[in-house]
Amino acid sequence: MVQEKARSPHLVLAMLLLVYVFNFLDRQILGILAQPIKADLGLSDTELGALGGIAFALLYSVLGVPFAVIADKTSRSGVIAISLAVWSGFTALCGLATGFWQLFLFRLGVGVGEAGGVAPSYALIADYFPPHQRARALSIYSLGIPLGLAGGAFFGGWIAETVEWRVAFITVGIAGVVIAPVFKYLVKDLPRPAPTAAAARVPVSAVFKIVAKKPSFWLMAFAASCSSLVGYGLAFWVPSVMIRSFGFSLLEASQYMGSLLLVGGTAGVFAGGWLADKLGSKDRGVYARLPAIAWLICAPLFATALLSDSPFIAWFLLVIPNGLNLLWLGPITTAIQHLVPQAMRATASASFLFINNLIGLGLGSLVMGTMSDMMTARFGNDSLRYSVVAALAFYLLAAFLILFAVKTLRKDWEDEPQQA
Repeated sequence: MVQEKARSPHLVLAMLLLVYVFNFLDRQILGILAQPIKADLGLSDTELGALGGIAFALLYSVLGVPFAVIADKTSRSGVIAISLAVWSGFTALCGLATGFWQLFLFRLGVGVGEAGGVAPSYALIADYFPPHQRARALSIYSLGIPLGLAGGAFFGGWIAETVEWRVAFITVGIAGVVIAPVFKYLVKDLPRPAPTAAAARVPVSAVFKIVAKKPSFWLMAFAASCSSLVGYGLAFWVPSVMIRSFGFSLLEASQYMGSLLLVGGTAGVFAGGWLADKLGSKDRGVYARLPAIAWLICAPLFATALLSDSPFIAWFLLVIPNGLNLLWLGPITTAIQHLVPQAMRATASASFLFINNLIGLGLGSLVMGTMSDMMTARFGNDSLRYSVVAALAFYLLAAFLILFAVKTLRKDWEDEPQQA
């Protein structure tokens, strides 16, 4: 195991990116197919919001920490490969669901699988790339979010129009199961140095103790959670807003959403990592300041676009915040890696993801869906549009929280004593 030759960092990053794309393909397919699923299974917006959020996030958030500990102590690449196979299997099963509770249980299963994917991936990237390249590498990995969301929108909408919504889940699920053994063969863990291996035996409670004493951890975690609450909710519900308030067909909504995510999302994610690497070496506070600026711009642009009467004008207004709302990924995930020693990175990342996903992913689509149901009597089809706009206030709260982390991050940051 330790004897195995390490792969090229770029090959490892490419494979991790591919797995992450599959992670978000599944999530966006549910969002783009929300209307046909709602009609077929007779669901309310609240039930749809629960399927897009808490059904997935519940076990995804809770199991992320134990899976990350296993990854830190055994094989990070092995945990990722098994996770991919498990979540892909449950994704395929989603296509066989006949009612709300069955689909809810299958979504729980998807969450169990995906719990072992992200934190070990962050740690592998931190192992393979030196500190001055890390934010960029993590941003390239995070391109899996807009690429997966855009792919889910394009692919899911096309499948639903040409065949039916169930086929989209089954196809993506089978493809993920096939890729899992290929990933395991191509991606190897780096041998960990002696001091790091000893540190790996430190109990989870010790990792929690380290991050719990660092104010920047809490500020970044809750700020990212507020941002994710809006971001995940928008990704899930904006296709439905396009159908209900702008009169789009399912295929038109999927193409519209996919183009926004592809153009804006990829630019925003990469820009965040590039800027953090460029400016962060001089001032660690940049890793917190960049997301704050991005979130402050996001809220008014999203609101103006979603309240517009013109889909054409709305596209140009939406493309900018669709990039800026993902800009935080490179800077914040890199900063989290630098709050703990090397052997604890996956566990520290999982602690961050636990808070971010339970609040952001768990509540985003559910909060918007519940508000939509409450406003339906007054606003009819536009109730969803107004519930989405109201939730944008969480971007302002995210910016407020992260600005407090600018100072504390400079103090909490741990530079690596050894050469990477």
